[in-house]
Amino acid sequence: MADNTELPNGFTGFAFRKQPGTESAADAIREREAQRAAHAGRPAPAQPAPRRGANSYLTDREAAADAANEVRGAFQYNRDHEEAAAAYAAAVDAAEGHVEFDPEKLATIPEKDRRWAWLEIDLNTIRHNASAVKKMIGSGRHMMAVVKADAYGHGAVRVAKTALNSGADYLGVATVDEGIQLREGLVNAPILMLAEPPASAIPLLLAYKIMPAVYSSEFAIKYAEAADSMGLRAPFHLAVNTGMNRIGVRWDEVVTFMHQVGFHRALELEGVFTHFATADCPETLDFQIQAKRYIEAIEALRAAGINPGIVHCANSAAAIRYPDVRFDMVRLGIGLYGYQPCPETTPLIELKPAMSVHARITDTRLVPMSEGVSYGLNYRSPGSVKICTVPVGYGDGLRRGLSGRTDFLVDGVRCRQVGNICMDQCMFEVDLRSYARRRRIDPQVGDEVLIVGQQGDAMVTIEEMCDTLGTIPHELCIAFAHRMPRYYV
Repeated sequence: MADNTELPNGFTGFAFRKQPGTESAADAIREREAQRAAHAGRPAPAQPAPRRGANSYLTDREAAADAANEVRGAFQYNRDHEEAAAAYAAAVDAAEGHVEFDPEKLATIPEKDRRWAWLEIDLNTIRHNASAVKKMIGSGRHMMAVVKADAYGHGAVRVAKTALNSGADYLGVATVDEGIQLREGLVNAPILMLAEPPASAIPLLLAYKIMPAVYSSEFAIKYAEAADSMGLRAPFHLAVNTGMNRIGVRWDEVVTFMHQVGFHRALELEGVFTHFATADCPETLDFQIQAKRYIEAIEALRAAGINPGIVHCANSAAAIRYPDVRFDMVRLGIGLYGYQPCPETTPLIELKPAMSVHARITDTRLVPMSEGVSYGLNYRSPGSVKICTVPVGYGDGLRRGLSGRTDFLVDGVRCRQVGNICMDQCMFEVDLRSYARRRRIDPQVGDEVLIVGQQGDAMVTIEEMCDTLGTIPHELCIAFAHRMPRYYV
């Protein structure tokens, strides 16, 4: 089938684009006219040159269309149809393959005008959350802003700089590339990679000054040897396994481990940390066991004459709930972005979500009673409703499991999402009936819709979606940032 991508909507003829191995009509006519001119001893007909459009995103298309229209008009009145047809074909062919886009003008189209879906990140809210936790833990302690996974979908570089200006003095990442991204974003604060990377990544750690977590002697020695060969130090934080059993040296083996690696002159122990598995759970026994083991490990290191450096174990939940485990530093993760790590922290501190999810309506229609909407037709119109489409789907983080189980906000009114959420789009229902106690709205294409956020007294929160799905805010925040552009406010 011919490629008709250049054809206007609704036109079903052949495209003007030449196919490989074929001769266009313009070529055939020109060749015949050239042969006739040569036979008659007169010059070959000239080919019209396309004119450039000065203010168009397509710099040649308008000029080519004008030239073609001029020749088309001449064709209607010219008795020599053959010559007019040749000139028209030449005008079309001259423009063919010579349409030029102006990259600078195309780049001026904002991302949220290329597709009506975007995120907004309130940096003032990030400042509020960081400052609130910093005030709670006191000025004598360090605070690490955990900005892994692109700052939980909020943008690592912007969030890191905001947090550092609001009380944080350390940054936490999960991968080497996340650390490199911060350095290339001109972030100069200490960066701790909260895991041990492959030994092949050691040159990157040293080049970009990223401290790794260490918990295997093989990696520790290779790290030290590489640093020493370059005349550098090899700073690290020792990860201790106190019961989560994910990474780390067992709490009762930390002294033995340090004796295995501590001889190396390049190694420099900057801190010791562990991670709690149940700090956000109502039950506290397992948390207390982990805390006790961690304290034993720190005391054992000190008794062996080893300075543990910065002692830290408190994540957001532990930092807010348990003052006794704040030690030298706390690690602020989900709390930095405005989400309570557990119900028990809600009365203890005020946190404000920084992310909101926005879209604009791309289609509206009145669906007759009993007709279905979206895949499966699981939803049927009750009549007197307007079905509105927005370009947000599970490919953008709006999980399919929320189908028919969440609301959107339009002009401060909650509207029920209906039908199965698609990969790139979903629909919601607007009741057009009038009620004495309900404000009637009639949304149109282009109107803004709030998928997550607050309008007046009405709000739809990520926590609501988490309760519906049985998940945590971390997952949804990261998912929403996969494809939608971010704007900082």
